[in-house]
Amino acid sequence: MTAVGWALLAALIWGVVPVFEKIGLHRVQPLPGLFYRCIGVMVGLVALAIWLVKPAEIRQVDTRSAALLILGGFLASVAAQICFYSGLKAGEMSRVVSIAASYPLITFLLGVLLLGESLTPLKAAGAFLIVGGIWLLKSG
Repeated sequence: MTAVGWALLAALIWGVVPVFEKIGLHRVQPLPGLFYRCIGVMVGLVALAIWLVKPAEIRQVDTRSAALLILGGFLASVAAQICFYSGLKAGEMSRVVSIAASYPLITFLLGVLLLGESLTPLKAAGAFLIVGGIWLLKSG
């Protein structure tokens, strides 16, 4: 599968999951909801450990890379997920998910500012459209 194919599959999965989460949060507060979501993550990790990841591959990861990946996992799977679940519980799924999913704009800006990635007119137009979309969702 190509990079775009994988990205589309991820988008499909990430598009379906909030429906389960919004329904699941109907009678549940965000933190207990996150607890149960993390059980799903642990089941996935056990499956990866048993069937896919080789112990030698894990041992080959350097300390800096491991620390950055652990930090990313904590921020995305705990800190941001608490914010996301709080918004999902309090508001309309269509707005909350769309605004939360605007994170590529932040990633794009950080890529340009911190990693020296190129800023082209098409990328700038895409960023502008994301900002416009957030404004429309917030206003509507």
